[in-house]
This record gives sequence, C-alpha cells and structure tokens, in this order.
Amino acid sequence: MQSANTNSTNHFSSRLGFIMAAAGSAVGVGNIWGFPTQAATHGGGAFLLVYLVLIFILGIPMLMAELMIGRHGQTNPADAMGKLGCNSLTRSLGKTIGLISIVTAGLIYTFYSILSGWFVSFAIAPIATAFGSNDTAAWLMDFSLSRNLVFTLIFSTLVFLVLLQGVQEGIEKWSKRLMPLLLIMLIAGVAYIFSLNGASEGISALLTPNFAKAIAPDTLINALGQTFFSLTIGTGAMMVYGSYLSQKENIAKLTVWVAFTDSGIAFLAAFLIIPAMYVAQHNGVQIFSPEGKLIDSDALVFTVLPALFSTLGDTANLIISVVFFMLLIIAGLTSAISIAEVPTSYVMQKCGFSRQRATLIIGLLLTALSLLLAVFFETLFSFTIMLTTQMTQPLVALGIAIYLGWIWRQSQLLKAISKQEGVDATGLFWRIWPRYVKYVCPVLIIAIAIRQFV
Repeated sequence: MQSANTNSTNHFSSRLGFIMAAAGSAVGVGNIWGFPTQAATHGGGAFLLVYLVLIFILGIPMLMAELMIGRHGQTNPADAMGKLGCNSLTRSLGKTIGLISIVTAGLIYTFYSILSGWFVSFAIAPIATAFGSNDTAAWLMDFSLSRNLVFTLIFSTLVFLVLLQGVQEGIEKWSKRLMPLLLIMLIAGVAYIFSLNGASEGISALLTPNFAKAIAPDTLINALGQTFFSLTIGTGAMMVYGSYLSQKENIAKLTVWVAFTDSGIAFLAAFLIIPAMYVAQHNGVQIFSPEGKLIDSDALVFTVLPALFSTLGDTANLIISVVFFMLLIIAGLTSAISIAEVPTSYVMQKCGFSRQRATLIIGLLLTALSLLLAVFFETLFSFTIMLTTQMTQPLVALGIAIYLGWIWRQSQLLKAISKQEGVDATGLFWRIWPRYVKYVCPVLIIAIAIRQFV
C-alpha cells in the first residue's frame, strides 16, 4: 500500500501495519476487562451470541463509515467531516461534529491513562513482594493519590514516546510488535487457566447460551453498547487511521479484518477471565453474591483475580500476575496511542507544527489533564467516563451515520468507493451499505443513547 505522497511517513507502509494498528485501537481495556465482565453478568453464551450478531449489524457498517470518511478526507476528523458538507451550514456542522470527536478522544485519554497506570503498578507489585518489599507492594496496590500520579505519568510517557516516532516508525512498528505479543500471552493464559480445577465450570457457563437472557432487552442493549465502544467508534481514532490509508485500499476487507481481530481478542479474553473466576471460586474466593450476581464486577481485575493468583503459590502468583497485568498494559497502550493521535494529528495539520512539537504540546496537555483528574478523582473520574462514553461518543457516531447517509453527495461517495482496487461499486454490497448506514445505524445508535438514561 502506497500513499499518494510516497515520501510521506504519515501513511501506513503496509496493509498489515494498518490492520495491527486499527485492531490495536479497537482491542483495548474494554476487551480484556469489560467484555468478560459483561458476558459473566448477561448470560455467558447468550451475550457472546448477541455480541457476534451485533458486530455484523452495527460494528462493521459503522467502522467502515468512519474509515471511509477519514480516507476520503485525508485529514483530521474536523476537516474530514466538514468536507462532506454541501453548503456552509452542513460544512460547519460537520466540522463541529469532528471537533467534538477530537475533544472526546482527549477526555477519554485522561481516565484511560489513570486506569492503565494502575495496570503498571499492579504488574510491578508481585515483583516487589518477591524481593521482600511488602510496604512497596502495598503502596503499589492500594488506591492513593501518590500512586495514581506516579503511574499515570509513567504510562503517558510510554504513549507519547511512541507517538514521537511517527506513523510508520511509532504507531505501525509498535502495533506490529505489541499485538502479536498480546495474542501469544492471551493464548498462553487461556491454556494455563484451562488446566486448573474449576475451569471447566466456567467454560460451560461461557459456552451454554441462555436464550431467555439472549433476547432480554438488557442483554441486547449492553451487547450493542459493548460492540459500539469496543471498536472505538465515535472518537475520531478510526477516522485518523483512515486518513493514513491509500485511496486504493478496500475498506470493506480491512474493516472485516479489524472487526474479527477485535472480536477474537474479546472472545479469548472471555475464555481467560470467566474460567479464572470459577477457578477462584473453586479455591475459596467468593465471586458471586447469594443472589447470584457478580461481586465487584467493575473492580474484577483488581480484586477477584489477584485473590485467585494468590491461591496458586508464590512462584505461580508472581508469573501469572505479572503476565496478566502486562497483557492489560499492552491493551491499554495500543488503544491510548490511537486516542492520543487524534488531537496530535489535528494540531499538526491546523497549526503546521512538526510531529515532535505537536506531540510535545498534546502530550503535556493531556498528561496535565490526566493528573488533574487523578487529583480530583472522586468528582471527575466517573463524570468524565459518563460524559464521553454515554453522551459524546454516541452523538459523534450518530453524526457520522447521518453525514455519510444523508449529507455526503452520493456521486462523491460512489467515486470514493470506485477508487478502491478490485471493487465493483454497482455490486449488491456497495449498493446496500450506504442505505444501511443511512437508515438502520442511526436507529441502533439512538437506542443505545436512550438506554443509558432509562
């Protein structure tokens, strides 16, 4: 894959590089942490079944829409959305939607960096214990302002060191390294957990669908939300990555690769976490309340799983704990890199700054905001999550669906589709997809948004 400007490094150098980077953006903490928790809470196999269906009916069409707009615009989300407008009003509204996505990405980064910083501290804690430094281990695992500030800063430093290296040498190269490593660690973790007593009960719970729960409104809406947010739709990240693609790349094929990689990682994570929960229960760790509800679902990886690891013996506890939290660090890094790239690319293009200067400015700004969030954690952390994931992400995604379906001139969209190698724009798929995004996707997105407040 070559860009129009072959000398530019602001394009992915290969199809594999894009797939690894885009899949890394999609494969985040939500896949390793959120997806298994959702599955455990909403009927195991029933949730997996509904999620798989929704990947097809919402995830893939909307991911294609965001990539198509980004690739067409070859610029930041604000200007890419603005280009779709047919008059000054629709161009201004498009730019506003794009700007909201950029701000949303920045705000998501602030709580994401704090959460991922915890993974770093939890990965180091068992090592401190092994060296006999119990006080240090306790500080690393206990919630405190000092711990949060230190590890938020460490994680942010890692993210922006990658972004400083650019698209090909930073984002693409590190995605190619981290994503295979994440996959290997997941498979190894699943194989180990499967060998422990109690795992078979978790596997059974995961694979046995409860069809009554599968059609329950709660399961449907939560699976829809997980699909929507796991693919980072509505943050502008995929639009930015789309702008780094050649006009000749087949967006449909790339989207399927990214969606299936994302879903595959989520399924593997479920096969790691849910059997591990039942292993923990077998070893005397309480994971369900007397009413059968999952205890501490939001803090599962910080409470239930460390309690499980501690029952496996000192050596196993050290190895498994470090590997598990390294897994979460990698997932956090690949997503945080894509999210931070959104405002970084905007500053580069709008201000004419070099990547180094833009990365430094955005890095300092987002890190400062993250530290501010850590200082005022009780007031701002949950509010920021609610504001971004429940309000602005659905709003941006709705705007993307409306603009592709209703605002973008069909002749221009058809031209963008026709530029792709090996694509017949008059084929059934390419005739249905724009109409599907136009009519069906907005209804599904509005359903998610309404459900958040009902």
